Amino acid sequence: MLRSLAIRDIVVFDQLDLTLANGLCALTGETGAGKSILLDSLGLALGARAEGRLVRTGAERGGVTATFDLPPRHPVRDLLVENELPGSDEIILRRSVALDGRSRAWINDQPVSIGLLSSVGAHLVEIHGQAAEVGLLDAASHRPILDAFASLERDVAALHKQWDAWQETARKLDGARAALAQARADEELLRHTVDELSDLAPEEGEADQLSERRGFMMQVEKIADAVNDATAALEKDGGVATKLRTAERALDRVREQAGDRLGPAMDALARAGVELDEAINAIMGVSADLDADPDDVDAVEERLFALRAAGRKHQIDPDRLPDLLQQKLAELRSIEKGDQDLAALEAEAEALSGIWRTAAETLSAKRQAAATLLNEAVEAELQPLRMGGARFITDVVPQPPANWGPEGLDRVAFMVATNPGARPGPIAKIASGGELSRFMLALKVVLAATGDAPTMIFDEVDRGVGGATADAVGERLARLAETFQVLVVTHSPQVAARADRQWLIAKQVGETAITRVDPLDGDARREEIARMLSGAEVTAEARAAADRLLEEPTR
Repeated sequence: MLRSLAIRDIVVFDQLDLTLANGLCALTGETGAGKSILLDSLGLALGARAEGRLVRTGAERGGVTATFDLPPRHPVRDLLVENELPGSDEIILRRSVALDGRSRAWINDQPVSIGLLSSVGAHLVEIHGQAAEVGLLDAASHRPILDAFASLERDVAALHKQWDAWQETARKLDGARAALAQARADEELLRHTVDELSDLAPEEGEADQLSERRGFMMQVEKIADAVNDATAALEKDGGVATKLRTAERALDRVREQAGDRLGPAMDALARAGVELDEAINAIMGVSADLDADPDDVDAVEERLFALRAAGRKHQIDPDRLPDLLQQKLAELRSIEKGDQDLAALEAEAEALSGIWRTAAETLSAKRQAAATLLNEAVEAELQPLRMGGARFITDVVPQPPANWGPEGLDRVAFMVATNPGARPGPIAKIASGGELSRFMLALKVVLAATGDAPTMIFDEVDRGVGGATADAVGERLARLAETFQVLVVTHSPQVAARADRQWLIAKQVGETAITRVDPLDGDARREEIARMLSGAEVTAEARAAADRLLEEPTR
């Protein structure tokens, strides 16, 4: 609940510290005393739009601080955790506004955005009245109101998840259709590329190997001269191999006489012979390559140039042509398999659509049943509010598929007929200001258990009514106050008399106008209710009537 409100330099308030109570709290006073400004000030702390005109004349900055007791497991506690703000059983909202309209906001002394302040404020206070009944006029709010009345929030949340699953699959299906259509449009080019690369049959590393081979062939004359020189050197004067064998036989003749002394030398000569044989064989191999057919050179060049041309065409390294061929083959297989994948996605989307449709139709039936109960409950509340001839109709209309959404098939609209036999119409067009206030009050009484805001504010909800009707308004406000803290700005003595606590808002005019808010008890409260009954001159009869009003309601 709203425990206290501190206002500094806002319009007619220079300094106000207001301590509030639970139950039904009445704010009374003459027209123009500043009751609406008091609500505007609270609105600032709740995240309403800030304007420089709100700053009191002569001041550079105004400010409002609202302190609330926070109920256990209240949604605001989660908001505080999500935004890494300190939390406790108390929450303090603070707002300042400068002459140029710029403002700053704090929650529990931590600076926050106006958006967050507004989100928190919406969970703490619900305002109804002259400027706040747009919520009832806004058809977009009617479905959530009906769902809250019927406790269908879990059904709606489950339906929302099913909708998301269906729409995600539908998006995948649309993407697959587009991709397949594009692939089919490119299929002719794709098949040409596959045929061309298949005919070329590139192999991994082939281009590098051909390039090396071509370089070798280009230098064949120089290599041949070197090979011939090497061969001549090895064969000169009988050849190196013959000399190695002659040396080895010479040492072998005296091997036994030398003991182990010649062993290393003979082993080295043997190894030299083996290495020499390998060198000669390698040279002979190169020599054989040098004798290749000149046509082989042309073939190597032609193959290499073909690979390089294909690489340039596809803007990749020639050695990546085998990978490109596999990629294009996979794309072709994808086209051929695309119909199967598309059919699978279509089946999945159809199944999810059916699941959502079944759940949505079930929810629609629950809404239809709840609408009847809501109509009956609201009309029962309208009877004591002197609107017994009025009808309240909750219109639940299934929409065409183009208008379906996460919350279901239905459009929900509140329709009213204010006179017997009159044709129902949208509440925004049919109800007058006073009638709209009473429709709204009846709805709030019926929906009392569905809101999470612990504080409700009614700004002149009793305007345009008096006598027994005003008393019925006060009785319903008192009933709401059994569950919520209810603040009512009222000119009705019947409503004020039902309040648990009452404050007088009065303007003092000197060099500047200053508004004071004072708690009323005992005689002071009786005197204010007598004034509300009689006007400027308070008579003995008015005081007696005030006493009767204060005594009659059961509190």
